[in-house]
This record gives sequence, C-alpha cells and structure tokens, in this order.
Amino acid sequence: MIAAMFPGQGAQSVGMGQDLAAAYDVARRTFEEADDVLGYAISEICFTGPAERLTATDVCQPALVATSVAAFRVAQEAGLEPGLVMGHSLGEYSA
Repeated sequence: MIAAMFPGQGAQSVGMGQDLAAAYDVARRTFEEADDVLGYAISEICFTGPAERLTATDVCQPALVATSVAAFRVAQEAGLEPGLVMGHSLGEYSA
C-alpha cells in the first residue's frame, strides 16, 4: 500500500516547490492557483524567501499546503494513488 504523508508547520524551507514547479506543469499551475487565491505571490516566497517571511504563520501555512498539493498532483499524474493519506497538524488539511 502506498501512503501519502504531509508535513506540518516547521517543515518549510526557502526553495520548497521550486524544482517541482520548474519540472512539472501541474505543479506550476498549482502554485499559480495559490497565488491567485491568496492575492499575492506565495510561490515567490516559497521559491526565494526571505526565510523570515516564509516562517511567519500567515505565510508558512498556505505555503506548505500549496507545496504539498503540488507534490501530490505530480504524484497523481505519475499514476500513484495512495491507499492512505495522513498529515501532521497543518498537514491534515493537505491530506
């Protein structure tokens, strides 16, 4: 069985999601959706920081969800379908 596990606040790091968005259209579109919904470029904060802004709760939480959803969508396009999803704290929303 395949399980998908999603992280909670504290797992963020500058650069997260950048390689996914560069390599996979679905990940890029996911970050674009997040930018549109939030009304600011969460993608840029994820990709380039600054770290102080990324660690602020109001940014960190949507950034982690956007990155988790982007990674999950990439996995789905690759044919992976988990039989179980779980998340730690904030990661429960992604799950």
